[in-house]
Amino acid sequence: MRTLGVEEEFLLVTPEGRPQPVATTVLRHASTVAPSPADEPGGDLEKEFKQEQIETSTPPRADLSELVAEIRAGRARTDAVARAAGARIAALATAPQAVESTVLPDRRAYAIRAQFGQTARDQLTCGCHVHVSIADADEGVRILDHLRPWNAVLLALSGNSPSWQGASTGYASYRSQVWGRWPTAGPTAAFGDAAGYRAVIDELLRTGTILDEGMIYFDARLSSRYPTVEVRVADVCLDADDAALQAALVRGIAETATGEPVPQPRTELLRAATWRAARSGLTGDLVSPLTGTPLPAAEVIAQLVDHVRPALAEAGDLEWVERHVATVLRRGNGAIQQLGWRAEGADDDEVVRRAVDRTLAV
Repeated sequence: MRTLGVEEEFLLVTPEGRPQPVATTVLRHASTVAPSPADEPGGDLEKEFKQEQIETSTPPRADLSELVAEIRAGRARTDAVARAAGARIAALATAPQAVESTVLPDRRAYAIRAQFGQTARDQLTCGCHVHVSIADADEGVRILDHLRPWNAVLLALSGNSPSWQGASTGYASYRSQVWGRWPTAGPTAAFGDAAGYRAVIDELLRTGTILDEGMIYFDARLSSRYPTVEVRVADVCLDADDAALQAALVRGIAETATGEPVPQPRTELLRAATWRAARSGLTGDLVSPLTGTPLPAAEVIAQLVDHVRPALAEAGDLEWVERHVATVLRRGNGAIQQLGWRAEGADDDEVVRRAVDRTLAV
């Protein structure tokens, strides 16, 4: 069975709920904590682009229940380390407050800030990245091409950024709008095979527009570190189980991808579908990957589950996925929960404090 790993980016916030630029201190403290086992990746804290955020990752796991436990343990471990710096972690894809964020004291981060100006200054955003194991690059590209029409549905499920710089945006995932300003971000055309993928990467590097291969920010890409496909489209999920749902669906799509040709929508249509998913999330229509027409979000999500149903059943994930999809549709994604707190009278700081509690809930 394919293994799964989840990387999550979190905001570092004060106990009162304000973003706090303490990543360097948190990482320094983390270096004194026992590292993860050397025989597998994951489990360590890592720097991100800004001082107000931190990243953690799970070890690879084949069993979904074990992955859920690792996600929760990683959140608890990260929060415990953050507390040593007087901070907490919040699984919010954007901060609700107006924030002037701080670039890490890092040569590469400074170079990105200098090259990309306001786009880099605005990038205080947190995502959820799912890694699914592959046999080789050709298999990985086959999976990337199969993922293309479904990435927008994954984004809608994860939407967790309705606010930006102190204002309500009307989007479920405003993070995706901010993130989409990078020159390599968003949907891609089909690559066909590993050689086609490699050619695109090399051509992008030759333009001199990006600093290095680490700035390949496609919605899904081949990992440069591990033998995996890395799906990067999702907001960081407020609830740990929602992150595991992303992973289960990604594995289902990977297992469903075969060598048979599949319809490949034009990238322009995928951009429109991605915008629609970012705008309305679960509360309006999504673009159906099967028909290219708008349908209620619940119906499009049901299409995805049906599409990967045999793979979910074979992995033993079907019952859990169906149950948790129903939970998400009833309870809402992170954006819906945040807006619900607003309706109850929560201000920006209170939204963050509630998010800290949800981030660590078991």
